[in-house]
Amino acid sequence: MAGFTKRVVAALMAMTMIIPILAACGGGAAQPQVIRETVVVVQTAEPVRETVVETVVVTEEVAAEQYTTPHPILSDVRVRQAIAYCTNRPELIASVYPFLTPEQQQNLLMDTFLPKAHWAAAKENITVYPFDPEKGKALLEEAGWTGEPIRSNANGEPLSLSFTTTNAQFRQTWSAVFIRQMAACGIQIIPTYAPASWWFGSSTGLSRRDFELGAFAWVGQADPGGQTLYACNQIPLPSNNWEGQNYMGWCNERASRAIIAANNTLDRAERIRQYAIVQEEFTKDMVSLPLFNRLEAYAASNRLLNFKPNPTEYYTANADEWELTDGGDTLVLGFTQEPQTMWSLIESAAVQRVAVNLLGVPAATTYDYDYQPVGLDGLSTIESGRATNVDIEVKEGDIVWNTDGEAVPLAPGVEIVNAAGETITYQGGTVTMKQLTVTDKWISGITWEDGEPLKKADFELAYKINCDPESGVVSLTYCNSIAKIDFTSDTEYTVTFHPGVQWPTYFAGAGLGAYPSHQVLSDGRRLADVPAAEWQTLPEIIERPLSNGPYVLKEWVKGQSMTFEANPNYYKGEVKIKNVIIKFIADTNQAVAQLLTGEVDVLGSETLGAGAEVQTVIEAGNRGEIQAFVVASPTWEHIDMNLFTK
Repeated sequence: MAGFTKRVVAALMAMTMIIPILAACGGGAAQPQVIRETVVVVQTAEPVRETVVETVVVTEEVAAEQYTTPHPILSDVRVRQAIAYCTNRPELIASVYPFLTPEQQQNLLMDTFLPKAHWAAAKENITVYPFDPEKGKALLEEAGWTGEPIRSNANGEPLSLSFTTTNAQFRQTWSAVFIRQMAACGIQIIPTYAPASWWFGSSTGLSRRDFELGAFAWVGQADPGGQTLYACNQIPLPSNNWEGQNYMGWCNERASRAIIAANNTLDRAERIRQYAIVQEEFTKDMVSLPLFNRLEAYAASNRLLNFKPNPTEYYTANADEWELTDGGDTLVLGFTQEPQTMWSLIESAAVQRVAVNLLGVPAATTYDYDYQPVGLDGLSTIESGRATNVDIEVKEGDIVWNTDGEAVPLAPGVEIVNAAGETITYQGGTVTMKQLTVTDKWISGITWEDGEPLKKADFELAYKINCDPESGVVSLTYCNSIAKIDFTSDTEYTVTFHPGVQWPTYFAGAGLGAYPSHQVLSDGRRLADVPAAEWQTLPEIIERPLSNGPYVLKEWVKGQSMTFEANPNYYKGEVKIKNVIIKFIADTNQAVAQLLTGEVDVLGSETLGAGAEVQTVIEAGNRGEIQAFVVASPTWEHIDMNLFTK
C-alpha cells in the first residue's frame, strides 16, 4: 500500500493501489492533527502537532488593519539570512539525536521546503546556508545591528526576537541550542513554549500569525503542493478571515505565480520548472529556515537480504525480494500494535499497511517521494498517452468539481477553477474547464491465491463496494470526483473525472482496486452478491482476505501472532522466504530485546518509534550485531519568520 498515514487526496490515489484490500478515499484540506505514524499526505499541508494538555492561553482580539506593518527587524532580508548563517543545524540535530554519526546528521539536513531526494527538489540556483557565523555577523553589521553581547541599532533598540514553539521536550531541547547559537551572533531570543492546543489552535497561535520566529514541522508528500503555504493570496489576515497557511506573510510575486502554476498543471516537466523557481526565491528571501528531517529507524537481522526501508513507502513493499542468508524459511516481524482489521477501506494504521502489503500487488510503489509502476504496465501519464486533460465547455446545470472539492451542478455563485487555472465565481453562460481522463492498463498474469485470474468483474466489484456509503468508507471524495468508469477488459479500465478534477497523482492508479468477485464465502454466498453494509463483518474480508500478493494469511491468533505462507500462485513465482510471522509484543523495549537475541528479525519505525530504543538499535548496528537503518523522515522541522507585525 503506497503512502504514509495517508488521509487525504494525494493518498487517495495511493490507497487504490493494493488490489485485494483497498484503502479509504480521503479528501479535503485537513486541519492540524496529531501525527501518530510516519507521514501524513495532505492536499494542503498541515503542521505536526504534539499532544499536550496545558492551561489555555487567552489572546487579544486582532484589529482588521493589523499585520500590514513590516516587522522592524525581520522585514530586512539581511537579518533573516544572518539567522540562517548563524544556525549550526548539525549541532541542533546532535542535541536530539546524539547517537548519529556526522554523516547520518548530514543526511537529515534540508536546503529547501522539499527533501533532497524529492523529484521536484531543485538542484541549481538555490541559496544554501552552511554554518558561517562570521558571514552572519557581517550581514547584521551591514543591516545596522552592532555591539555586544546583544546587538542594537542606531536608536539603541536591541536585536531581540521572540521565539514560539510547543512545549514538547523534543523542541525545547533543540531550541535551547538554537538560542545559544543566536546569542553567539548577538541576537537575543526570548522563547515561549506554548501548549500545542494554543499553538495549533483554530483561532490562536499559528493560525493568527501570533509569533515573530515560530517553529513547527511540516510533513512531506510525494506531491509537493505548497500553494496554500507560499502564494501571495494565502497570507492569513483579519480581512480574509485568516484563510491560508502562508504564516510568514511572504509575497514574492515570481514565487507566487510559480507555485500557482505548479499546482495547476499535470505536466511534470513544467511542474519541476515552476517548483525550481519557487525554491530559488524561497531560499534567496529566507523567510523560513529548514532545519532537519526527523529521524526514523528500522532494524533487521544480519541474515536478512534486500531489506529496503524508505521514508515514503512501507518496508514490506518489496517483501517478495527478501532472502535469508542462512537458508532459513521463516522470518519474524515484531509489532507492538495489532491491526484491527485487514480491510484497508476502514483502517489506515501503519501496522495494518505493513501487514497488508504481504497480500497484494500495488498499482505502483512510492519510493523516494515518487511512483514506480508494479501492477500497472507503466504509469498512466499524459506523456505516455494513457491520460488526457482536455479543455471542455460547461454550462449551467452540468456537474462540475467546485473549489471545495465537491461535485455540484454548475449554477451562479459556484466557485470553480477554469481551464486557465483561475479561480472564478460562475455567473452564467459557458466556461472552459479541464477534464481529466485516465486509462489504467494492468500487467497480465496476476492471479488470486486459488489460481483464479484477476478479471474485469474484480475491478467492477471494488468500484461498487468502495464507493458505496454503506461500506463504511471514511470519505467518498475520490469516488464523487468520478463521472464514470468504463471497464473495457480484464486488465484495463478508463476513468473519466468531472470537469475541474485535477488529481496530481492521477497516473499512479486511478481505479479503486479489485476484489475476488468469484470467491464463495463460508455461508455459500458469492462475495460479489454480498451487500456493502455487510462487508465489515465478513471474516473473508476483515480477517482472512484472499491474496494475490507474495503471501497468504494462514492464521491470525488475536493478541499473539499472524502467520503468512508463500503464495504458490504469485505471479512472479514463489518467494524465497516461505513463512513470515508477525509477532505481537508488549512494548518497544521487549521488541528490541527480542531482536538482539534473535527471536525477532525485523522492527520497523512503527514499532521502534523515537524513544531510547532507537539509540539502542543504532548502537547495536554500529557494532555489527544487527542491521540498523537511519532514514530521514518526511517530517521536517523549520522556523518561520513573520515579516509583519501587529
